[in-house]
Amino acid sequence: MNRLILKYSYPVTAVILLVFAWVVNRRLAGGVAAIIPLAVAATFVWVFGSLVFIYYWPWITVGGFKRAILKRGFGGGPIPVNTLYAVLDRPSQSASTSSVMGTGADDLLYIGGWLDVNAGPRALHVPEMDGRYYSVQLTDPISGANFAYVGKRTTGNAAGDFLLCGPDWKGVLPTGMTRIDVPHRSALLIGRVFAADEGDRLAAYELAKQIQLAPLNNRA
Repeated sequence: MNRLILKYSYPVTAVILLVFAWVVNRRLAGGVAAIIPLAVAATFVWVFGSLVFIYYWPWITVGGFKRAILKRGFGGGPIPVNTLYAVLDRPSQSASTSSVMGTGADDLLYIGGWLDVNAGPRALHVPEMDGRYYSVQLTDPISGANFAYVGKRTTGNAAGDFLLCGPDWKGVLPTGMTRIDVPHRSALLIGRVFAADEGDRLAAYELAKQIQLAPLNNRA
C-alpha cells in the first residue's frame, strides 16, 4: 500500500485540491459567511488526517515489507514466516525486478524475513564472522522502530545464538543464549553482510546464508 501511496500521491493530491477549489468557488457564490464552516471543517480534517497518517505510517510501511516477503520474496518466490533468505545480487541489480531489496548499498549483501513468535520462541543463529561487518536489525511492525540489533558493533563477531521471544515468555533461557524480547511478538528482520568486492561476494554470501532462524528445540 505504501508503494501505491507514493506512486499516486501527486495525481491524488491534485484531484483533492481541484475538488476543494470547486467547492470553495461554489461557496463563495453565497457570500464570505458561507465559507467559514467549510474552512473550519477543512482545518479539522487536515489536522486530524495528518495525525492519523503519521500514526499509521510505520504500520503501513512495515506491513508492506511483510506482504512482499510472504507473497513474492526477493526474487526467488515467497519466503515462509520465520525463515531468513539471503540475496546474492547487488541492490542495483535487484532494482530492475522491483525487488523489495532494490535499494541499499552495493557493498552489502542483504538478508530478510518475517519473524513471528506467537507459537513460541525462535533461535537466531549467526556464524563466526572473522572481523567482517554484519548486522541484523529487528523492526517493530507497530511503531516502525528498530528495537534490537545483532551484529559486529553490538554483539561482536563471534558465533552466537539469540533467543527471540515474546516479552511474557517465562521459559528457561538455554545456556549460551542471549534473550531478545519481541515487543509485539512479530518483527521484520533485515540483515546486512559486508562484501569488499566482487571476488569477496561469494564468501560473504556463504556467511549470510548461515544467519538463520530455527525453533528453540532445533538449534544446533
